[in-house]
Amino acid sequence: MIEPIGNQYVVSRPVYSANAFGEEHKKKQRYHKTFLDCLKQCCSCSPQKAKKIALSLFPVASWLPAYRIREWLLSDIVSGISTGLVAVLQGLAFALLVNIPPSYGLYAAFFPVIIYFFLGTSRHISVGPFPVLSMMVGAAVVRLTSTDETGDSIVSNSSMSNDSSLLDEQKVLVAASITVLSGIIQLLMGVLQLGFVVIYLSESLISGFTTAAAIHVLVSQLKFILQLTVPAHTDPFSIFKVLISVFSQIEKTNIADLVTSLIILVIVSVFKEINQRFKAKLPVPIPIELIVTVIAAGVSYGCDFKNRFNVAVIGEMKRGFQPPITPDVQTFQDAIGDCFSIAIVGFAVAFSVASVYSLKCDYPISGNQELIALGISNIFGGSFRGFAASTALSRSAVQESTGGKTQIAGLISAIIVLIVIVAIGFLLEPLQKSVLAALALGNLKGMLMQFSEIRRLWRKDKYDCLIWVMTFILAVVLGLGLGLAASVAFQLLTIVFRTQFPKCSTLANVGRSNIYKNRKDYLEMYEPEGVKIFRCPSPIYFANIGFFKQKLIDAVGFSPLRVLRKRNKALKKIRKLQKKGLLQVTSKGFVSTLDDFKDSDDELDDKTEELDQPINTTDLPFQIDWNADLPVNIVVPQINLHSLILDFSAVSFLDVSSMRGLKTILQEFIRIQVDVYIVGTDDDFIEKLARCKFFDDEVTDSIFFLTIHDAVLHILTKKDYSTSKFNPSQEKAAAYDFALSTNGGLRNRECQVPMETKF
Repeated sequence: MIEPIGNQYVVSRPVYSANAFGEEHKKKQRYHKTFLDCLKQCCSCSPQKAKKIALSLFPVASWLPAYRIREWLLSDIVSGISTGLVAVLQGLAFALLVNIPPSYGLYAAFFPVIIYFFLGTSRHISVGPFPVLSMMVGAAVVRLTSTDETGDSIVSNSSMSNDSSLLDEQKVLVAASITVLSGIIQLLMGVLQLGFVVIYLSESLISGFTTAAAIHVLVSQLKFILQLTVPAHTDPFSIFKVLISVFSQIEKTNIADLVTSLIILVIVSVFKEINQRFKAKLPVPIPIELIVTVIAAGVSYGCDFKNRFNVAVIGEMKRGFQPPITPDVQTFQDAIGDCFSIAIVGFAVAFSVASVYSLKCDYPISGNQELIALGISNIFGGSFRGFAASTALSRSAVQESTGGKTQIAGLISAIIVLIVIVAIGFLLEPLQKSVLAALALGNLKGMLMQFSEIRRLWRKDKYDCLIWVMTFILAVVLGLGLGLAASVAFQLLTIVFRTQFPKCSTLANVGRSNIYKNRKDYLEMYEPEGVKIFRCPSPIYFANIGFFKQKLIDAVGFSPLRVLRKRNKALKKIRKLQKKGLLQVTSKGFVSTLDDFKDSDDELDDKTEELDQPINTTDLPFQIDWNADLPVNIVVPQINLHSLILDFSAVSFLDVSSMRGLKTILQEFIRIQVDVYIVGTDDDFIEKLARCKFFDDEVTDSIFFLTIHDAVLHILTKKDYSTSKFNPSQEKAAAYDFALSTNGGLRNRECQVPMETKF
């Protein structure tokens, strides 16, 4: 029963062990589903289940019938037009990252949006090119279409190596094949319900990785800004080779491209800052990318920059769609690792952004369905010569901030891209590639500003800060694909490190109540004499069982195995003395008739297996007090510990290897007459131990108690004494605080009851 008294409460209940609690409250035997049960449930069919599956596969069927035309349509149209214009420019710009002609970027901005409209669960993200993914696809394209630093291309026949248009076609084929395979991987993961893999990419890892990708994007665009011929590099440390190549020929810079890029970059950065600061007052963000693109294209065409200053321009943009292509099987085999990384990163970024908007607007999203939607989008887009799609943070922000309510806005944006593809794309032919490079760099501000995360993470969590820094370094040095794999491995290593070396602590009582805290953290703490409370705040498994044992030995101050062996050696000597009649026992203790006793040969003959066995004194006519003085030359370590409490409330699991180690530790303490109690475990933990035959005559299931306080009160009752270890300032006050009464209840000090065991 719990009685509230002001801001305090009084609890009166028996002291419970796990067994006693289960018996008194009649624990139910639950039926746990087997694999066969789950399989039957999965294969069963009903009209309701069929409808649920259909709605989950086509989420548009759930929200489109409820679409509010009068309230949402105008906002979606405005948002779609704004987003579509941004998508056109980003598609052209990010195509440069893939090392393919810019016009193919429009396909990547069109096809995925159409598929996602029907299959996606987020109503706000704008699907299409993303600079990090484009950079990863571009690195794979360069690796698979070049073999050395001279940029010589390997294609299907010798004629292609001398024809730049055929080389572009080969690059498009490789990029499309990579996109299709990435989509297949995403689709398979979605079908197999593997959407949970995104949990292995922490916020710190994604932040560090995208920042490193921004550095790669920045370096890759230097050749377009300066109009230099830079050989392709894809191996580790390639970013440094690119920088060396750029600065070694810096004198060849095209000044017209450089000046144009700097002007565009400054203008875009200034207006993006204005949009950010005054977003609450502006009805729609200023479409600065569109404005500068139109102006730059007009100026380049009017002043004939291509012929006068030899600048690189987009060039011919064919109207309409080109026929679909058949993906290259050889590319599938060579780029499987790259495709897996692209699939994971694309899903992680899209799901992260979708989660933000789903929480903001209060609607559910499904990770597995997102995988299916992105997978089919990439398969479809890659088949029509597009490249890998996810979502761009800036483009999604435009779609949401301009009033977008549903994916109708995404459909409108796809229509805008379609108009450019089939009708007005030729107007962008005189646009300089350096302008597109500047626009790509202008979209990196958010990712580059993530460097400020280092300071924040350092203050909050050193491990997360280390993950961020190492992810950034590995992704910059090793490249995006290999760097991502190494970063995930390093992140998992930090988790292993945290659990392998947990911060174990010794607990003591605070405030003379049922509260137990780390004895180092509070001034007024005390513990019963001869009782040690040890807490392990992590799972116990094969990698940390040795560390756990050592920390436990450090906490109690002695090795139970060493004490056990010393006692067995001493017992062997005592038996020998007793058999020879050289040892007598009186009321005052042992009396030896010898002044000296040496038995070095006996010690040399001792077998470790025998010394590790339980101490058996049943054949002796007397009992041995191991903490008293023993016969001459027989010395064993004296210990003042009689009870050990292990707080396993934070131990989530125990594997088989550590189970054997834990049992050995418990046996060692029990064999030297130290009672061991385990508290805070759930019923599943105990059931697993029982299934694994953990318990025997020495280690029984009666050692489990519900709480630390239950175990302490049980010990005090069992030992029937009230000696406690207090700070000097506490000793007087302690006599009037709490008492353990005969019915096991914990009484307030104001209650006038006989005090049998003071605590």
